[in-house]
Amino acid sequence: MAVVPELWIDGRPATVEDLGRQALVNYGALTSFGVEAGGVRGLDRHLDRLNRSAVELFGEAVDEDRLRELMRTALAGRWDAWLRVSLFSSELTLRRPDWIGVPQVMISVSPPTPPLPHGVRLQSQVHEREALHLKHVATMGLLRARRTARLAGFDDALFTDGQGRISEGSLWNIGFIAGETVVWPDAPMLDGVAQALIRDALDRAGSPQRTEVVRLSDLSRFDAAFLCNSATPAAAIAAIDGHVFPPGAAAVQRIGDLWRSQPCQKI
Repeated sequence: MAVVPELWIDGRPATVEDLGRQALVNYGALTSFGVEAGGVRGLDRHLDRLNRSAVELFGEAVDEDRLRELMRTALAGRWDAWLRVSLFSSELTLRRPDWIGVPQVMISVSPPTPPLPHGVRLQSQVHEREALHLKHVATMGLLRARRTARLAGFDDALFTDGQGRISEGSLWNIGFIAGETVVWPDAPMLDGVAQALIRDALDRAGSPQRTEVVRLSDLSRFDAAFLCNSATPAAAIAAIDGHVFPPGAAAVQRIGDLWRSQPCQKI
């Protein structure tokens, strides 16, 4: 049975009226992450990205201290959970799209989300998310891509442009491993927090990494590939379309260890 998350809006339990507005206007930004022992890896990055999105979408940011207070209220003393923090406005509608102001904050609290398993099989699809630099709530394209992949016998979708240049996955970033070097695709995409934390950890460890254009035709150059997001710091990719990667669990495990080396920041 699916777990129904708790929903809070501006520090109080969400009402039917609140959720009705959310159902009718699909406009806003979000970020999501795991809470471990009361802390979050990369929390500063999550909040910074969320408020940059708030300014772009609504014209004003939410005070960071208020965001933290609302998260603590929603957690209600729980030390381990999965939080999704969304920004929206009941004032911004199809008839009033030019509203400017501080957005409302909706927080979803649910049990910790298990990571994706190793051995993911991906179907490449020509697709580019709308406003791809934003982590926004317009998710139909993502769900349709994942559904298409699943119905075709794959686990998930990998996005490319018309020339086969790889960008990102449905809900995650992708990285490749060539020898000791991590290679990130050079393409328009959402800069994920997990990806940023791994980059920082690689730099601190003195491990080589680079960013370059990666095409589907380049896959044979790599020893392994992995996906990463806040729920899954690193999961080995078994195949992309018909290309099968050799087992690279050890190399991918090191990527996950680097992510876990980042300290948890208290909310």
